[in-house]
Amino acid sequence: TYTPMHASWHMKYKESAYIHVSGLNPEMNEGDISIVFSQFGEIVDIRLLRDKETGKSRGIVFICYEDQRSTILAVDNFNGVTIFDSIIKVDHVDNYRLPKECFNLGEGENIEDRIYKPSGPDGRGWGEFRDPTDIELRMKEEEKREEEDYIEKLILKERQEKEINADH
Repeated sequence: TYTPMHASWHMKYKESAYIHVSGLNPEMNEGDISIVFSQFGEIVDIRLLRDKETGKSRGIVFICYEDQRSTILAVDNFNGVTIFDSIIKVDHVDNYRLPKECFNLGEGENIEDRIYKPSGPDGRGWGEFRDPTDIELRMKEEEKREEEDYIEKLILKERQEKEINADH
């Protein structure tokens, strides 16, 4: 049976191209989420909520589609679906609020001067979008220690050369 658009519950959200997704596996990053949800339309903004201390995903994301009709497809097709062993909840967002950082105004700056720029499908621009693995973290720490040791050796060598030059 055909239901006209004006009779659909989705009509309430016709002014918003944002959806809210919760229950995501915390291992998923912006790139993973974008790949999954872009099958219903072009994503223009993605905001994955992260723990302020650890930076780890909280499993909650806001996604904005270029075309509002994509939200209907995403809500109808993804709500209650299991992705990476997690049952997700997908719903429309009636009134999306901009992130707080958009409102940190400088002296003499007006809210009208601050233009919110959607983040793109990956949420962060170019670069690395996933959390580093334990091995990568250990390698990074080792590289940092090696660099510190190298700098320490250079400083020691410089001191020794100064002492030799001072003795002559």
